[in-house]
Amino acid sequence: MPKIIGGIMFRKNNVLNNKNSKKPILYGVVTFLAVVILVILSVFTVKLIRYGKEFLKSSETNLLNDTDEALADLQDDNAFIIKDENYKIDKPNTDLYSDNINTDDTQNTVNDTNSDNNIDTEINNGLNNDANEDKSIKDIDRMTQNEDKDDPQHESFEGIDLDVRDIEKSKNETDEITFGIDVSKWQGIIDWKKVKDAGVEFAIIRIGYRTQVDGKIIEDPYAEYNLQQAQKYGIKLGAYFFSTAINEKEALEEAKWVVDFLAPYKITYPVVYNCEGFTDPENRQYKMTKEERTKLVTVFLDYIKENGYTPMFYAAKGELENSKDWDTTLLTKKYKIWVAQYTDYIDISNPKSTYSGSYDMWQYTSNGSVPGIKGHVDLNVAYFGYKKEAKAKEEKPLEEVKPDPAALINFTEVNELVTAKEVTNLRNIPSLQDSEVIEILYYGDKATRTGIADNGWSRVEYKGKILYAISSYLTTDFNYRENSKPTVKNPEAGITFTEVNDKVTAKIRTNLRLVPSTESDDTIVAVLEHGVIVTRTGIGSNGWSRVEYEGQTLYAVTSYLEIVDDENQN
Repeated sequence: MPKIIGGIMFRKNNVLNNKNSKKPILYGVVTFLAVVILVILSVFTVKLIRYGKEFLKSSETNLLNDTDEALADLQDDNAFIIKDENYKIDKPNTDLYSDNINTDDTQNTVNDTNSDNNIDTEINNGLNNDANEDKSIKDIDRMTQNEDKDDPQHESFEGIDLDVRDIEKSKNETDEITFGIDVSKWQGIIDWKKVKDAGVEFAIIRIGYRTQVDGKIIEDPYAEYNLQQAQKYGIKLGAYFFSTAINEKEALEEAKWVVDFLAPYKITYPVVYNCEGFTDPENRQYKMTKEERTKLVTVFLDYIKENGYTPMFYAAKGELENSKDWDTTLLTKKYKIWVAQYTDYIDISNPKSTYSGSYDMWQYTSNGSVPGIKGHVDLNVAYFGYKKEAKAKEEKPLEEVKPDPAALINFTEVNELVTAKEVTNLRNIPSLQDSEVIEILYYGDKATRTGIADNGWSRVEYKGKILYAISSYLTTDFNYRENSKPTVKNPEAGITFTEVNDKVTAKIRTNLRLVPSTESDDTIVAVLEHGVIVTRTGIGSNGWSRVEYEGQTLYAVTSYLEIVDDENQN
C-alpha cells in the first residue's frame, strides 16, 4: 500500500531501489570529505613542525604581549607624570574685630574673640608654613609659561609625549648614536644631577639671543648655570644662539659674542645657529630672502668653525625640504644639519626622520620629560658621538653661578620707599615653594622697592639684601593705618569689597554696624536675627560684609552670615 510522507506518495519497492542506486554516490562523498580532512591535517602538521608552539599559542602569545605592553604603559604613566603643585601665596592678615553685645549668644562671643586681628599669627605662620594663601598671585614656576615679548624664541609642546628614561639603546647600536636634550630659560632651574642620572648624554644649551624689537644681544639668564652644572655632572656640552640678525655685521657680532662666551667651557658637541619666526611681520627678518638669510648663517658658522668649534645649522623639516626657506644644498655641504620634525611615534631602536635630505641630528619632540626638569623639554638623537670631552678654549677658574629665581619674572623697575601694611615676610625668592623667610618687615619699617612684578611680588632692598615680598602687603603710605582706618564718614577706607548680590541671614544673631569695625559700640545700629533676610551687596577683604537693612547700608561679620536659597525664602 502506498505511503504518504510530506504530501509525496512512495512505494516500498521504489524506496529500496533508490537506496541501492545511491550507494555509489554516498561512497564518493565520504571519500571526498576524507581527502579534504587529510589535506587540512597535512597543512596543520607542516605549520606545527615549522613554527612549533608559536603557532599553537599565537593567540595566547598576542594576548600576553598586549597585556605586558599595557602594564608597561601604565607603569610609565605612573612614573613620569609631572604633578601640578598647589602654589601657595601669603594672604593678607584678616582683621576680624570682636563683636560682642548683650544680645549675642555664647557662640558669637567666642567667634568674635577668635576673629580679632592676627598680626602675631601672620608672623609665626609666615616663618613656618604661610598658612594663608592669596590665590590670585601666581608662583614663579608658573611664570615659565609666560611669554617674553623681547625673546624671539617661545615654547611649544609638539610631538610624541616621551620620557627620556624610555629610551633604551639596542644591543646592536653603535656608540655613534647618542641621545640628548636642548634647553633654555624656559626650562627653569634644572637639577642637572637628576638629568645625568636619567641617562642624558649631551645637552645643547641656549646661551643667548638677539631681541626681537631693538636687536640687542641678551644672555640667557640660565646659560652660565646650565653650562656649569651640566659640565659638572659629566654631560657633554653643545650650545646654540637664537639669531634675529638682519645683516652680515650683526651675524658676525653674534658669532664673536658666542665664541667669547663659550671660551671657558668644554664644548664638545656643535655650536648651533638657530633662526625662526622670519615669516612673522613683526620679526626683524621679515621679507628677507632665503639667500640673504643663508648668507648670515654662513657668516656666523664660518666664524664658529674658525675658532675650533663644530658648526651646525638648525631648522624645521618643512623649511629645509627642497630649499624652501634656506639654501639647504649649500648649508648641508658646509655644516652639520639639525632637523626638527615632531612625530607621534619614534622607533628608538632605529630613529629616523622622514626628512629627505642629509642630517646629523634630529629633534623629534618638544614634549619630552626628563627627571630634574619641570615641564616639557626638547629631546634629540645625534647620529654621532665623542669618546671624550673637549678641552676649553680658555683655561680659567669659573666662579660657581647660582640660578636667579626671579629670572623669568617681568619686573617693572621702580625706586620707592615702602613699609608693611601690618607685618609681612621678606623671602629669598619670590615664591612660597622652597623659599626661606630672611627678614620680617613691620609697619613703620622702611625698605626700598626696586621692582614690581606682574605676578604679585615685589623686589625690595632691606638691610643690604635683595628680598621679595607680596605686593599687596606693602604700601608707600607711611600713615597707612590712620588713612585706612574706617570711619562713619568713610566706612570702607582701606578695605577692598567684592561686589555681590545675594540674600543672607544671621547664623544665629549678629550686630549690624555703621562701620566694619568693633572699635566702638556706638556704631551698632541693629541686631540681625536668624530668619530675617537682608541683601548683601559686598564682601570685604577684612572679613566684613556690606548689607542693606531697612534702607540703611550696614556691616556685619561675614562668618556670622549664611546665604539663604530661594526655597528657604519661600
